[in-house]
Order: sequence, then C-alpha cells, then structure tokens
Amino acid sequence: QVQLVESGGGLVQAGGSLRLSCAASGRTFSWYYMGWFRQAPGKEREFVAAISASGSSTNYADSVKGRFTISGDGAKNTMYLQMNILKPEDTAVYYCAARSAPYLSVSPLDYLYWGQGTQVTVSS
Repeated sequence: QVQLVESGGGLVQAGGSLRLSCAASGRTFSWYYMGWFRQAPGKEREFVAAISASGSSTNYADSVKGRFTISGDGAKNTMYLQMNILKPEDTAVYYCAARSAPYLSVSPLDYLYWGQGTQVTVSS
C-alpha cells in the first residue's frame, strides 16, 4: 500500500507561482511512475504531468508545457510540481497519483494510488 499526501495549494493571482508537494509513504518501491492530475468543477480529471521513479523520464500536458515542472526527491519520497505563470484556467483540485507499472500513462484509470487533493485557485 502507498499513501500520498499533497500540500502547497492556495489562492494566487494570475501570473503567479505555486509549488505543490506530494509526500509518499508505505510501499514506495512498488511504483514506477508518479503523476499530477487536476479536476475543475464540472470537468473530468485530466493529466498534468508525470515522472518516472528514477526521475529520468517526464511528460507534460500541452496546456502546461513551459510553465510547470515536475520533479522528485527520492531521499524524501516527495514529488513536486512547480507551477509558474499561472492562469485562471489552471484553477482545479490537484491530485498526485502513483502507478505500479513500468511505463507512462496519462489516463487516471491507470493509476492505483491517489492523494486527497489540494485546491489551487488562480484569480484574474
């Protein structure tokens, strides 16, 4: 079992920055990829970014490329999402997730472990 806890959400003005953290505990050796997803009211959960356990492979949704950066600290079992140049359309609940398969997926259905989510609100 893997437990994931997100933090770092909040209210920020458009153009500002936030850094989300996801602390993992439990059987952290059982996952190969971790990712960030987000869900806005009335919308489906969507892929934001993913990183392999080694940190050597990353992937981003087109909507966040060049603005968001995913990274990990293996010693701390923590994953981060640095979000810059935030836009009102980035407003959503952000979730971290982990999957125990050795290949990337952008579908939330392929992720087994989920955090509780953290709210990010970007005002215009």
